[in-house]
Amino acid sequence: MNAPMIEPDLIVRREGSAGVVRLNRPKALNALTLEMARGLDAALTEFGADPAVSLILIEGAGERGLCAGGDIVGLYNSAREGGDLGAVFWREEYVMNARIAKYPKPYVAYMDGFVMGGGVGIAGHGSHRIVTEKTRIAMPEVGIGFFPDVGGTWLLSRSPGEIGTYFGLTGETMNGADAIHARFADAHVPTSAWAELRAALIAAPAGADADEVRSIIAGFAATPEPGPAQLHGRQIDAWFAHDTVEEIFADLERDGSEFALATLKAMRGKSPTSLKVALKLLRMARGAATLEQCLVHEYRAALEVFRSADFVEGIRAAVIDKDRAPKWQPARIDEVTPQIVARYFADRGVEELKFPD
Repeated sequence: MNAPMIEPDLIVRREGSAGVVRLNRPKALNALTLEMARGLDAALTEFGADPAVSLILIEGAGERGLCAGGDIVGLYNSAREGGDLGAVFWREEYVMNARIAKYPKPYVAYMDGFVMGGGVGIAGHGSHRIVTEKTRIAMPEVGIGFFPDVGGTWLLSRSPGEIGTYFGLTGETMNGADAIHARFADAHVPTSAWAELRAALIAAPAGADADEVRSIIAGFAATPEPGPAQLHGRQIDAWFAHDTVEEIFADLERDGSEFALATLKAMRGKSPTSLKVALKLLRMARGAATLEQCLVHEYRAALEVFRSADFVEGIRAAVIDKDRAPKWQPARIDEVTPQIVARYFADRGVEELKFPD
């Protein structure tokens, strides 16, 4: 008897006029490994040179989501062993994120279900980003001793008002409507319409440009009800307008409303160091002229994160032991000194990032 064929973690093929890339680790919610990132980058090269390919379509296997983020268990093991997987993985991933943002052909990301961390990196910089009623997008990195990366600081800093600061510092989840409001997505398509839309995209005419692809998607799109963060936009803009975490905490405490206290509770469970680093990165991103500038800042910070106690401890508590009780070092916001934060912004590692022209 023949052994069953094992499918690869990344399925790359042409369907009609679409170059299709399917993340294929459904049991791991399609978490992105270094090999998968390299495979996606190679696919972009292959499809970019193929005149028969009009557009790229990114999707996830299974019914739970596009991508839960990077393979943090692998990063955890490497960090504990003093390895360099973080430096290598993030370097190649960030360069790929920049490439996606500049990709010359329409790049369609189907963000059904969960899209977190690294999943945002391969979807959020695309030219055509589709969400559904099941979409749950999050950048929850501050909860594992990290910060929003993969160009997340660029995206968050370009959300209206302070909604990006809110999502970046709380790790809270956007539904499809909030994702569109936060400029993380472009169109809301009911899941019931996806099969028909997918067929229409695959049948797109040769050489279809961005406007033609946008028109195809618009034929299946619907306008969702406003999301919860949008409905709280005025309060969020007031609370998160500050440039220090301490002031944000104080405003939330003074407000005392149910939503304010829930927001405060969410933030107090995160790494104090990560909160301060993330806020500084977000404020720097507002002044950045390009995505690449934000990726440089993120890479410098990531190199320090990989050496930090909080990163290993955060993954241990969330994924390894699952006790949800991380012991952060330092444990309190007022113990995170400017000197600690400065280590995450040291001028190093930038020469390794070879961005596309």
